[in-house]
Amino acid sequence: MAERDVETITSVDEFVAKLRRLADALESGESFRIQIAGERFRVPKHATLSIEHERSSDGEEVEFQLSWSADDQDDDDAEGADV
Repeated sequence: MAERDVETITSVDEFVAKLRRLADALESGESFRIQIAGERFRVPKHATLSIEHERSSDGEEVEFQLSWSADDQDDDDAEGADV
């Protein structure tokens, strides 16, 4: 699989809608599918969740991260909630 590192800027309404659907999928213990910058993929239900805060002289940043390995996707079912 090709390496990828993208960031998309969205409206508040789009961000809130995706965050709500993501929270629902996490709360129900399901994997979920999401599309970012034209690519749709599935995040397994056992992904590692973290919240990161970074500060530098240029400003501050908060990141909500979900991490998993390619092997983790084999452990989940192929279905999942759309986010």
